[in-house]
Amino acid sequence: DSRRKLKQVYHLYHFIEPLLDEVLSTRHNLTLADHGAGKSYLGFIIYDLFLKARGVGQIYGIETREALVDKSRKLAESLGFVRMSFLNLSVEESIHSPQLPGQIDVVTALHACNTATDDAIKFALHKQAKFIVLIPCCQAEVATVLNRHKNQSFGKTPLSEIWRHPIHTREFGSHLTNVLRCLLLEAHGYQVTVTELVGWEHSMKNELIIARRTNAPRKNAQQRLEQILCELNLEELRERFIY
Repeated sequence: DSRRKLKQVYHLYHFIEPLLDEVLSTRHNLTLADHGAGKSYLGFIIYDLFLKARGVGQIYGIETREALVDKSRKLAESLGFVRMSFLNLSVEESIHSPQLPGQIDVVTALHACNTATDDAIKFALHKQAKFIVLIPCCQAEVATVLNRHKNQSFGKTPLSEIWRHPIHTREFGSHLTNVLRCLLLEAHGYQVTVTELVGWEHSMKNELIIARRTNAPRKNAQQRLEQILCELNLEELRERFIY
């Protein structure tokens, strides 16, 4: 498990490295926030392989589990990684906390479970992140709502056949969640790329979403998002995906 995790993190680093280079090409410093950092594998590798030799940059690991925050702080201190900060904050707290700058260059979320990916997106939008890098995990919320309204959906649209069986509800719900996230990002002026992180033998949670802020919102993104929520009987999730 540890080797698989390490392989995923190294692969992700290779996607993030050119984004960091791009930030530094336009300014002499950078900030990166890893939301739902857990044990901060990604933050430590980015610091070790990229920031340490350059002598610039600040990494913020944001995590709600205090024990993991304490462990990361101790490890960073022992390694001499002085430009790493670990914060025991909720999403709402992290958006408004004076411990974080008002603008963050890069926001990452590696396997942030269920709605934690949406929390990372909300944080990134508030911080006007230039790049957002996400690997979603365990998306259950949309599937739960699809299942709860299944009977009503049968009378509303033939598309309900797509999620009639429980396994299809789970898989379609997971896929649909990421589609809605991409539309949300595009509505806020991000260019979105969706690709595969590593081979499926290493992880079934393998979808990588990279968003680049262009300040050019896709004109019909929010309209399409609203139409999907209506068509699939998901209006109760409007506040999650439209703001």
